[in-house]
Amino acid sequence: QVQLVESGGGLVQAGGSLRLSCAASGRTFSSNPMGWFRQAPGKEREFVAAIVWSGSSTAYAESVKGRFTISRDNNKNTVYLQMNSLKPEDTAVYYCSTGDTWDYWGQGTQVTVSS
Repeated sequence: QVQLVESGGGLVQAGGSLRLSCAASGRTFSSNPMGWFRQAPGKEREFVAAIVWSGSSTAYAESVKGRFTISRDNNKNTVYLQMNSLKPEDTAVYYCSTGDTWDYWGQGTQVTVSS
């Protein structure tokens, strides 16, 4: 089993920044990417960003390109999401995930961006 614990969410004004962290423990999969997803009230969960284990390749949703940066520290089994220039539409619960088909999920951390 893999346990994922997110942290770093909170309330921030539009234009501000937050840094989310996701610590993985248990049986971690070195060959699997790690990713961030989010779910806003009344909407489906959507992809935000992902990074391969080596960190050499990343992917982003169009809506966050140029504003969010995903990174990882494999020594700490932790993935980060640096979020800059936040907008009210970024308000959501943010989840990290890993596994062959995104099998494992954290409990989520709330991000609220006020206008």
